[in-house]
Amino acid sequence: MFPEPMQPPSHRHELEPPFAETLARLHPSLLLHGNNQEGEDKLCCRTMALRGFVDWRGNPINREVHGGLRATWFMHFITNMVNVPILLNLVTYLHGTMHMGVSGSATTITNLVGATSGFSLIGAFLSDSYITRSKTILLFGPLEFLGYGLLALQAYLPSLHPPPCNIEAELSDCKEVNGANAALFYTALYISAFGEGCVRACLPSLGADQFDHEDPSEVRQQSSFFNWYTFGISFGGFVGLIFIVWLENYKGWDIGLGFCAILILLGLIVVAAGLPFYRNQVPEGSPLTRMLQVLVVAFRNRRIELPEKLEESQESNAEPGTVEILPQINSLKFLDKACINRGKDGAWSLCSAAQVDETKTVLRMLPLFVSSMFGYISNPILFTFTVQQGGMTNTRLGKIHVSPATLFIIPITFQMVMLAIYDRFIVPFLRKRTGYASGITHLQRIGIGFAAMILASVIAAIVEKKRKEAAVQMSLFWLAPQFFLLGVSDVTSFPGLLEFFNSEAPKGMKSIAAALFWCELGLASLLATFLVQVVNRATRHGHHGGWLEGTSLNNSHLDLFYWVVTVVGLLAFLNYLYWAKKYVYHQDPHIVDEPSVDQDSP
Repeated sequence: MFPEPMQPPSHRHELEPPFAETLARLHPSLLLHGNNQEGEDKLCCRTMALRGFVDWRGNPINREVHGGLRATWFMHFITNMVNVPILLNLVTYLHGTMHMGVSGSATTITNLVGATSGFSLIGAFLSDSYITRSKTILLFGPLEFLGYGLLALQAYLPSLHPPPCNIEAELSDCKEVNGANAALFYTALYISAFGEGCVRACLPSLGADQFDHEDPSEVRQQSSFFNWYTFGISFGGFVGLIFIVWLENYKGWDIGLGFCAILILLGLIVVAAGLPFYRNQVPEGSPLTRMLQVLVVAFRNRRIELPEKLEESQESNAEPGTVEILPQINSLKFLDKACINRGKDGAWSLCSAAQVDETKTVLRMLPLFVSSMFGYISNPILFTFTVQQGGMTNTRLGKIHVSPATLFIIPITFQMVMLAIYDRFIVPFLRKRTGYASGITHLQRIGIGFAAMILASVIAAIVEKKRKEAAVQMSLFWLAPQFFLLGVSDVTSFPGLLEFFNSEAPKGMKSIAAALFWCELGLASLLATFLVQVVNRATRHGHHGGWLEGTSLNNSHLDLFYWVVTVVGLLAFLNYLYWAKKYVYHQDPHIVDEPSVDQDSP
């Protein structure tokens, strides 16, 4: 069903003499008398002084000190303990304290999610082009702390928010936040969104930089990192939904928001403490400029025919009409014309093979970006409406009454349990039988998640129909299969997409790839909202509202809507399978047989 990965060509680089001299000055003890080659070999074993990676001071990397799982430990603290509960509970603050309408509150949250995704692209571009990822996090992360601090200050001082009132009983007397107070609120909100977007784009890529994709042990550790990174997001949301929501609702929004600001500051301090252990990729300039140069030069050379055997042209690349270096990706051949030397110098006249490969890699990933975005539409729909279904069931678990807001904890709990089982037991079992570092390929893992969403939609439709027909209130346990399949989906598709974009993206675009992943999730949520609106408009007849426009789920047709979601998910899944089958991996997901110590990337 899915393609076998392409075996990438070997990139083993010999230690260049000038570089060996530099390392000799840094580590003279490693160059033995009368045997410089042996000294260089020992130096290579200890030092990853490779193209593009340095420590935080710009010095060569030592494997024994830099990178690995130890370096990633410092990144797990700054997770979604703050953002998940804030997004889910912010509508209460906007409606109850700022006196915004229901529609205005929902729109504000939707705009905030979209802005965070957009800001992540800015942070990703800066980290890939000009500053390292760790510096980007520490430079822009404090903005998130500042934003939450301002929000806490506004919630604390009565003069900075509207006076209290019962918005339900005295709607005409309640004043919505406006003027300078509204300006302060939106400024603080979007300052925090900018900081969060930059951190969100750089953190997974910085984590992936800590592992050498040519070292078998580190390949396995990298795959495990993405699993535990996802676990950290789920665990942060789990703790936040219990503790932070409790603080906000019972101790005051000023205390809840202030505590969020403190958590963010502590997370940044922990990330900063790991600086001496990080492997940092040195930015190589704007990747977007390099891609544009390839497209422009290839277009200019569109009338020049490529040699039948490009290999023969490599020997004479100084002469006009020849190819500089043979690109390694065989598809999108027309872009190879950017390597033809027409006798003119300059970046806009002749491109390197690395530039062409970088551009090809991005263009080949675009169909999977779009198809997986459509495949993910079912996830936010199922998550939202399953929780609403839970609110209509008997939520008593023995003597414990589970509130509707707390129901979000159930799918998160499933995710955490299954992530731990998947990483500790399933992946090692599959790895021995398939030879893949992740047990299965990234695209297979994503496909399993999409298939789980389809099955969850079918079960949700059947359960909802049964709930409406039941004579007595249905137990919450009937929703367990939906919650379980939602957990399966997030265990597979979420980290699978994140790892796929990171591993397949060019070296100079890792942060941009992570930002695109977050944008994909945001766009999928917007498409889900659009699908709800389209279905409501199509099923609206006269004075009768659409399927989902009832006053409650009991007089709505959520079961029929679930069947629509099933059809949409199935079509999206088939489209995804088509592009996944055509895709050829740029990075081989198999585990290499022997570790390599002189690779040019970690």
